[in-house]
Formats: sequence, C-alpha cells, structure tokens
Amino acid sequence: MMGNLFAGPHLWILLIVILLLFGAAKLPALAKSMGQSARIFKGEMKAMKSDDADAAASTDSTASPAPGVAQNVAQPPAPASEPAKPAAPDTTS
Repeated sequence: MMGNLFAGPHLWILLIVILLLFGAAKLPALAKSMGQSARIFKGEMKAMKSDDADAAASTDSTASPAPGVAQNVAQPPAPASEPAKPAAPDTTS
C-alpha cells in the first residue's frame, strides 16, 4: 500500500497539498533552504569520513612500524657499581 504513495495521482495530490500549505511564493525559498541544508550535511559527512580515515591511518602507523626501521627495545637494567652485600645472619633466636 505504501509502495504506491508516490506514483500516479498520489504524487499530484501531494504536490497540490504542499502548494496549498506553503503558498507559491514560499516554495522557491523552501527549496533553496532544503538544498543548502543538504549541501551542508553532505560536506559534514565527507569531513567525518576524512577524519575517520586520518585517525585510522595514524593508528596504523603507530601500531606497526615500517619494515627495516629499528624499534625501541627495552634495555636490561645497568649493573650496579657495587655488588650486593650478603644479609647478616640472624642471631636473635
């Protein structure tokens, strides 16, 4: 039933109702504002997609370095300058 809403005479009736509601003088301004809104929305969607792509590229570049590039590897602690002294025997028993 809803599939035929915008076909044939239904479309004409819908256009006449819109014309009666908004008036002929306001229709061009309404169409212009709808076009501007659609253009702004489209631009924002493109900006969001490019931001997502940039974020994904930056996480990919930090997650896995390029081949042949040395990675920072944790170094073992440097040896102490003096060897550790043995613990004194417990004589309190």
